[in-house]
Amino acid sequence: MLWHSRGWSVHMAVIVGLLCMAGGCSSKPKPTADAKAVSGTDEQIFLGDTIEKNYDPNVIMKRGEAFFEKEEFAEAIVEYQHFLELHRAHPLAAYAQFRLAESHLRMGKSIDRDPDPIQKAIAAFEKLRKEFPSSKYEAQALQRLADCHDWLAQTHLFVGQFYYRRSSYLAAAHRFDMIMKDYPDKQVAPEALYYLAMTYQELGAQDWAAEKLQLLAEKYPNSDVADRGRRLLAKLEKQTPPPPAVVAANSESQPSQNRPADRLVTSSLTAGPTAPTSSPLPDLKTSSGVTLRQPFVACRLGAWC
Repeated sequence: MLWHSRGWSVHMAVIVGLLCMAGGCSSKPKPTADAKAVSGTDEQIFLGDTIEKNYDPNVIMKRGEAFFEKEEFAEAIVEYQHFLELHRAHPLAAYAQFRLAESHLRMGKSIDRDPDPIQKAIAAFEKLRKEFPSSKYEAQALQRLADCHDWLAQTHLFVGQFYYRRSSYLAAAHRFDMIMKDYPDKQVAPEALYYLAMTYQELGAQDWAAEKLQLLAEKYPNSDVADRGRRLLAKLEKQTPPPPAVVAANSESQPSQNRPADRLVTSSLTAGPTAPTSSPLPDLKTSSGVTLRQPFVACRLGAWC
């Protein structure tokens, strides 16, 4: 009886096996991580490459949204751009432009990395406001633009401070000055102005440094760097030589034999804060006895000599 039961079990197992082979029995595959990340989007939109799927606005938008949700922003940008190229008049066109700009913004890493994604985001948000005026995304676009410009201002400050630490003062001054021209109302502006003054001090342009420190005290009196700026300004004022008018007035009271030297001092001061201090070139005499004076060349910050 036991043998009969075992024989029956073996016989049924063989039959089941044959049926599975004939019918293609297989276990249901488990959903992949990518399928879960799509957040319910129809997975069939990623399968095949039919003409309908490449032109259908709903399919293109679903693909873009799926890539966006998975934080695959480069792929999402391709889909949103494809949507806009084919369906500019579609009711979702403004939304596609907003998501395109948002994807560029999300690709930005940090202020010490390439700012190209942020610049592309600015261009995309501006395009949204221009081509889809008064859309429901106008307020969000304005806020994103402010965030992008904050990002760029911080990037310029970071790069400027890097150049300053490496004693590349002209490159540093260019970055700090760019912040003051383009982003004077941003949070980093007072610090940029303070560093600009210190950069001018390092370059020997004491009067320019004092001018920036005075502007710092007037425009940003409650900033974190205002106290440091006032202390540096007081230090520079103690080191500043008398103005040319005072030197000229004093020269009138000196004996006549000292006046040529005084004229040299006055010329050096009026030439600018970085005028050369070396002695003048000797005068040249022609064969007829006429004296030719060498021209005085003034070298100033930002000028080639």
